[in-house]
Amino acid sequence: MIGMSKPLDAALSQEIATRIKSSKSSFDNAYNAALIIEGAKYVQGFLVMAGAPFKPIEHSWIEIENCLIDPSLPRLNKKPQELYYFPAQSLTVKQLKAAVEEAKEDYPEDPPLPIYGTAPYSYYGDIMLGGAEYQAAHEEALIQCREVNKPKENGASNLDGIGLNVGNSAES
Repeated sequence: MIGMSKPLDAALSQEIATRIKSSKSSFDNAYNAALIIEGAKYVQGFLVMAGAPFKPIEHSWIEIENCLIDPSLPRLNKKPQELYYFPAQSLTVKQLKAAVEEAKEDYPEDPPLPIYGTAPYSYYGDIMLGGAEYQAAHEEALIQCREVNKPKENGASNLDGIGLNVGNSAES
């Protein structure tokens, strides 16, 4: 699959979601999952799926040696093969804990997650801040989003406004 180097383990994702009592926040879910799974890495990036919202979603999951675990999977209402993950940043549990503590001290009024990489920052999507690695992941995710949301036969498209410069299209 494009964007992800490891397969998504749906059964383990479901089990972990239940164990951590997954919430609406993928960032909180991945944080809580990383704390209970030995050797896990916390990953932030973008998630692409067919259909609404027709743009990459800012998302977080965890990686272990041989697979991805998405503790938000039960809330996505999609089959694992319909999901495409584009990592922008990966943190060990030690790095994650340190970054959360620092964020709580520096910005006590804001939630500590998501964690952003090093400056300079740019915005991706509506709120995601990140450096060059975020830009690369976002661009890959946009391409995949366009691929999985191709216009129907009548030429109608729900992709207007997702930020792609596509030039002339042979489909018109």
